[in-house]
Amino acid sequence: MRRTVLIDAPSNLGLRPPAPGTVPGCYKLAGALREQGLLRRLGALEGGVVVPPRYDLGDWKEGDGDFNAAALAAYTGRLATRIEGHVSSGDFPVVLGGDCSILLGAVLALRRLGRYGVAYLDGHGDFRHPGNAAVSGPVGAAAGEGLAQITGRGQADLTDLDGLRPYVRDEDVCVLGIRDVDEDQEELTGLGISHAPVGEIRRRGPEAVARDVLTHFQHPPLDGFWIHLDADVLDPSVMPAVDSPDPDGLLTGELRALLAPLAASPRCIGIDVTIYDPDLDPEGTGAALLADLLEGVFAQP
Repeated sequence: MRRTVLIDAPSNLGLRPPAPGTVPGCYKLAGALREQGLLRRLGALEGGVVVPPRYDLGDWKEGDGDFNAAALAAYTGRLATRIEGHVSSGDFPVVLGGDCSILLGAVLALRRLGRYGVAYLDGHGDFRHPGNAAVSGPVGAAAGEGLAQITGRGQADLTDLDGLRPYVRDEDVCVLGIRDVDEDQEELTGLGISHAPVGEIRRRGPEAVARDVLTHFQHPPLDGFWIHLDADVLDPSVMPAVDSPDPDGLLTGELRALLAPLAASPRCIGIDVTIYDPDLDPEGTGAALLADLLEGVFAQP
C-alpha cells in the first residue's frame, strides 16, 4: 500500500497583492488545514515544509512579465525535488499551498520522471499567456497563468526549467469545473485541451465526467496523473474565502463525487490544494470543509 505524505508549500508568490501594502493570505492554507488535524485524519506521513522566498514586488511594473519570477523559479525547483523524491519512493504526496503556482513544482517533478497528465479542477481556465494578452490582459501573476505555464506557454524562466518544456502536453490535461462563461474555453477548444465546465458536469453528472477523465488518463504513454484542486472551483455559497469568488461553481457534494473516483485510481499519484485564504475566513469553515473533503477521498483505510 502506498503511503500518503503531507507536504506544506505555503507560497503566495503567484498572486497579486489584495490591497496596497498587503500580501495574499493563502500562504496560511497549510497551517489552517493542519489545525483541522489533517495529518492524523489522512493517516499521512510528515513531509515537512518547503519554505518559500519572501513575497516582494520590488520595482516590478506592468509589462515586466511575471512578478516574483526569479523567486518562483527557485522555489519551483526546490518543491519539485521534494515531490520527485516522494513519488520515486512510491509515496502519494498531498501538497498544501499556497497559490496555484505551486503546481509548477509538481509538474516539473513529474516531467523529470516521465509523462504524466493533470486533472485541473479550478473555477477558472488560468490560461493567460503572451499570445492572448489582447483578450486576457498582460501576464503578471503566475497563479492566473497556471494552465498556460504548465503546457509551455509563457516566459522560459518559469515554463522551461531544466529544459523540459512543456511539463504537460495539451492532450494530457483535463480541465474540470471552470465557469460556464469562462473566456478561455474557445481557445482551449481550438487547442484540443479537454475541459468540462460546471454546466456540463451538472448535466452529465460528476461521476460520468470522472469516468471519462479516467479513460483519458488510463493508458500509456501516460505514466499516471496528478490532481490540481483550486478551492475556487467551489461556489462562493460554500467557499467564499478565495481571491476570486465567482458565482455558479460546484457544490460540495458535486466536487466530492467528481474527485472521489479520480482519487481512487491507482494511476493518480498526488494532489495539490490551493487558493483557500484563512484571512477571509475567521470562523475557519472553509478549512473544515476542505479537511473533511480530503479525508473523505484520500484517507488511508
